[in-house]
Order: sequence, then C-alpha cells, then structure tokens
Amino acid sequence: AGAPKARRNKVPRLWRAAFFGLAMAGIVAGVAWALLGSKLLVVRSVVVTGTHLVPSATVLAVADIPLNTPMVRVNAAQIQARVDAIRQVQSVQVVKSWPDRVVIEVKERASAVAVPAPSGGYDLVDRYGVVVRWVASRPSRLPVFVSQTAVTALRGDPAVNQAVAVLTELPSSLRGSVVSVSVPDGQVTVKLHSGVTVVWGDTSGAVVKAQVLAILMRSHARYYDVSAPGVAVTKT
Repeated sequence: AGAPKARRNKVPRLWRAAFFGLAMAGIVAGVAWALLGSKLLVVRSVVVTGTHLVPSATVLAVADIPLNTPMVRVNAAQIQARVDAIRQVQSVQVVKSWPDRVVIEVKERASAVAVPAPSGGYDLVDRYGVVVRWVASRPSRLPVFVSQTAVTALRGDPAVNQAVAVLTELPSSLRGSVVSVSVPDGQVTVKLHSGVTVVWGDTSGAVVKAQVLAILMRSHARYYDVSAPGVAVTKT
C-alpha cells in the first residue's frame, strides 16, 4: 500500500516541476522577445548634449545608431570609441535612457593657446596640444604659444600642458595681458602687452612666485625672473 501511495505523491510533484519549468521558459522567451523582437524597447530617439564646436548632426552620423535598433543591442563602448575619434571631442559618454532613448554626452576640447598657422591665421590648441579649430585672427583672450615645433607635432607635447598650467596660475591682474607664452629649456616665459617679460619657470611654488612678482613689479622693470623665488632677478 505504501508504494502506490508514494507513486501518487510523486506524480503531482513532477507535474508541478514541469509546470514551473514551462512557466520559466515562457518568461525567458517573453523577455527575449521584448528585448530583441518587439517594437517596445527599440531606439526611437538619439540625443546629443554638450556640443558647441561640433554640429550635433556630425556626432549623430559618426555614432551611427539606426532608429528601431533594439536597445539591448546598442553597444555603448563602440559608439563612444567612434565619437571620441572626432578631433574636437575630449571625452564622451553614451547613456541608454530606457525604454527608447540614447543620450550622447559630449565634452568638447577647450582652446587654451593660439599657434600661428603656416598658411596664415591661427590654430587654436587645447592644453593637450590638440588643434581644436582654425581662425583668421587671434582671439584676444588667448596668448600665442611660441614654439619651434610644428603644430601637427604638438599633440601630447608636455610643454603645451606646462604653459597652460602656468597661465592659469598667473595672478588675475596679469593673466589678461599675456600676449605670448613659450617654454625654452622647460622654463615657462610669458610676455605682456606692455612688453614686459616674466620668466615663471615650472609649475611649482605658484603662490610664492606671485607674491614675489607683485613686489618686484613695483620697480617697473622690463624683465622679471621668478623661476627661483629666493634669487629673483629683474632687468630694466
């Protein structure tokens, strides 16, 4: 009597297991259909933010995200790599905004110095030596970066980064009057509208250098060297 009863108890358990197995398979199939096969979770819009230099249409063309692509198939890493190849783009992030939108967040490069172009005008370069764009005349807010290196070879040049770092460290009273900056032998040197030359040196000791320079400039000299604040030099 015990054996038939055990078999009777086992049959419902097998049916329950089969039922739950089929239910799970149905759920998985439904999710897969919703993600890949249906029109519910597909790309209906692509939005570009943060662009000023690069037209949004250019970013969209390079990103190449066809509408109605299933959201799950949108490869953010590949899209970022494509958009990042645009020269004016410093960084990019691709965000899936479920259920149907992709947002491309762009951070553009910022021009920091101007470099005379061989054919005339100026190439505006960011702190990493990357040419952002060309202009016919130098913007008054950007000093000229003086270098013997061709502009095409400035990308990744530490001298550019050092020059820009020093420009941001200069006292605000001087920053707007800088017309050119150079880095001979690793010593950042700026020239002002007034014709005054300031040898700032490297990026260390900015606060002390600014204090020493402020005192020395009371002498109205034409040349100041604060690269070593303890032995600052002036020339008339």
